[in-house]
Amino acid sequence: MTILVTGATGLVGNNLVRMLLERGDAVRVLVREGSDPRPLEGLEVELRHGDIRDESAVLRAMDGIEAVLHAAGHVHIGWTGTEMQRAINVDGTRHVAVAALAADAQMVHVSSVDALGIGAKEQPADEESPVQGKVPCGYVLTKRDAEVVLQESIAQGLFAPIVNPGFMLGPWDWKPSSGRMLLAVAKTFTPLAPDGGCSVCDVRDVCRGILTALERGQSGRRYVLAGENLSFFEFWQQLAKRSGGSPPFGHAGKLLPWIAGRMGDLMGKLSGKEGDVNSASVQVSNQFHFYSSTRAQQELDYQNRPLEETIRDAWEWFQDHGY
Repeated sequence: MTILVTGATGLVGNNLVRMLLERGDAVRVLVREGSDPRPLEGLEVELRHGDIRDESAVLRAMDGIEAVLHAAGHVHIGWTGTEMQRAINVDGTRHVAVAALAADAQMVHVSSVDALGIGAKEQPADEESPVQGKVPCGYVLTKRDAEVVLQESIAQGLFAPIVNPGFMLGPWDWKPSSGRMLLAVAKTFTPLAPDGGCSVCDVRDVCRGILTALERGQSGRRYVLAGENLSFFEFWQQLAKRSGGSPPFGHAGKLLPWIAGRMGDLMGKLSGKEGDVNSASVQVSNQFHFYSSTRAQQELDYQNRPLEETIRDAWEWFQDHGY
């Protein structure tokens, strides 16, 4: 089978490419000109240059393809950059879906738990939870809208299951993406952790879930691919233990993060570039993004390896690659 992977230099996409090659598939990747060459160095892939924002480039890349794993996306938790996120997350998904339909190819859309409703500490959310409670920043809104435009092509006959991963860690995080949290805990002492939490999973387990969704998932059906639900305090303690960083000793509460978020907003306005710490990201960090993967476990045989193994492998990969 010849499979196209979008977002092949990212955490999910790069792990998918390597997993596909290991099992003997022919792999084509669509990457932008000027992308970091390291993620694909030495890999036997067919390279196509183009941007998913360019409909014609996507159509050309889809020629002769039997399936596409759409892992490309733009992630920023904040109030700015929504136009860019809409162009990539929404319009890009539309272009991939339309091209896959035209090529009679199957598709798996890599969405996010951020497109779903929010869970609670006592009651994790799932695919059917009411879509409410999330901070309405650009990333959340565009990931939801991407699923809406995908459904338009599904209604016309496209086969496309949807996967909604949680907070992923693992090797081959070149950018890095979510691994920045691990590196931050290792390098910077932050005594107080945010009050919220997240569902931590291994990117390799997520990628296996994606491939299984392609094989036996239901078109248009969501599958949460999450993991262990932990408070940020618990999670950061585990990250610090593995990396040798200093663990937090308490919770930040509401006031200090609120001040930090407002200061981040102000600095962003003054510099013209919004940073990772802003009032949107602070609000997000105070929520419990807890999820249940029961549907994926039952229908896709989705399984999570021990979190300790995930953190260890991610940390060792960062060490081996000079981070």
